[in-house]
Amino acid sequence: MLLDPLRIPEDAWSHGEVLTALAVRDIGRLFRWIASLTGASQSRIGAAVGLEQGYVSRIMAGRKVTSIDVLERIADGCGMPDRARTTMGLAPRQAAPPADPGRLTPGRPSEPPASRTWQDDVRSAAELWRGDVNRRDVLRQVAFSSAGSTLPALRWFTAPDPAPVTQPGRDAVGQPQIDTIRAMTATYRGLDNQYGGGHARDTVARYLHQEVTPLLTDGRYDHPIGQRLLSAAAELAQLAGWQAYDTAEHGIAQRYLTLALDFAHAAGDNGLGAEILAAMSHQATYLGHTTTGLDLARAAGRTARRAGIAVLVAEAHVMEAHALAQARDERACAVALHRAEQALDRADRSADPQWLSYFDEAYLAAKFGHCFLALGRNTHAERFAARSLRMDNRYVRGRAFNLALLASVHAQQGEPDRACAIGAEALTLTTQLRSARAVRYLRDLQGQLAPHRRLPAVRHFTSRVDATLGPRR
Repeated sequence: MLLDPLRIPEDAWSHGEVLTALAVRDIGRLFRWIASLTGASQSRIGAAVGLEQGYVSRIMAGRKVTSIDVLERIADGCGMPDRARTTMGLAPRQAAPPADPGRLTPGRPSEPPASRTWQDDVRSAAELWRGDVNRRDVLRQVAFSSAGSTLPALRWFTAPDPAPVTQPGRDAVGQPQIDTIRAMTATYRGLDNQYGGGHARDTVARYLHQEVTPLLTDGRYDHPIGQRLLSAAAELAQLAGWQAYDTAEHGIAQRYLTLALDFAHAAGDNGLGAEILAAMSHQATYLGHTTTGLDLARAAGRTARRAGIAVLVAEAHVMEAHALAQARDERACAVALHRAEQALDRADRSADPQWLSYFDEAYLAAKFGHCFLALGRNTHAERFAARSLRMDNRYVRGRAFNLALLASVHAQQGEPDRACAIGAEALTLTTQLRSARAVRYLRDLQGQLAPHRRLPAVRHFTSRVDATLGPRR
């Protein structure tokens, strides 16, 4: 199976040919050896190490790999033992491989303890941000993988308490710099909601690279300031990941989100950690990795309860419900939705962090609508989709999503004229956005209307969508 782990005998890593390839980081030679040993195709190797098949092909043809982040992915995906890792110049894991990376149960003795420090996370983040700004091809070839989310989530629960976040750098860092990062994040978040992830994604990456990296790497700060600095950087990195997700750059989005999670751990920020885990769940479920989405949602719930923020508990439950709905587990989905309502009823919103302001009754109704639509409960889905439109008009992308949701419900109910009328509203908003998700929801609606393609309203709507978004491939 494509998603099964590569099974390479541990003693095979001691072969002289392999050690020679590792010593000079000849990944093409390594991949050719793996293909010969296991019979794995380029697609199979790519799935294991989180790289696109085309990029694996270019590596096997001689392309060099220099990114530490990509080398780490390759080492993890191939299950390299520590001797092989150190031969390639990577830090040893100093632990047995996880027995089951699909289950996120904290505290199990079989899970790998994290050997990374917060300084390692800063170096990885700086490399990611620099590579993203320079539009390095290697980043564009990194694919989303379930293990790429579950292993960082395991690290969130199993890593020891982080070392003090202190640094004797050149320039003093204080609260004013942290407040500036948070203010810029709020501004970028507003633009993201109004215009879509593609509008300011490059600007956010440049801000992280040019303004945040020097503070983290060259700044002088004590532990309290260091924690707040990492927390602010984590919030902005989470937004950058969300923007990349919205523009369908899923591998890059995953890297931003997992590094944001590592920052939140070092900062001791359980609330932000729960929010990031929920975002990771959202992406995994959207991409069809429902088991991973479910695991991440439950990890978010445990973290939210640890943080004592009821709204985050509600959010985690709706992410859990959505994954369960996609898996067609109606009974468990209903339980999760009920718990989400209960948690939101208990919530005191007066102390919510700014980044949580989007989660309200309209957002909850939209998630309920998506769940019921996935389960084929169209009457319930219509009621909640209509309720979701009683929302803050600043969330233009969210309104486009919710209109597309309601239109899809009408299409499923055999009401193509109403679906087209509402879909036209969604299309009008989508033209203002740079959002691959908004486009996908309209394309999905086109597919749902295909059985009615001969109706004038459907022909007109389909033609308008194609004229606006381009012909469907």
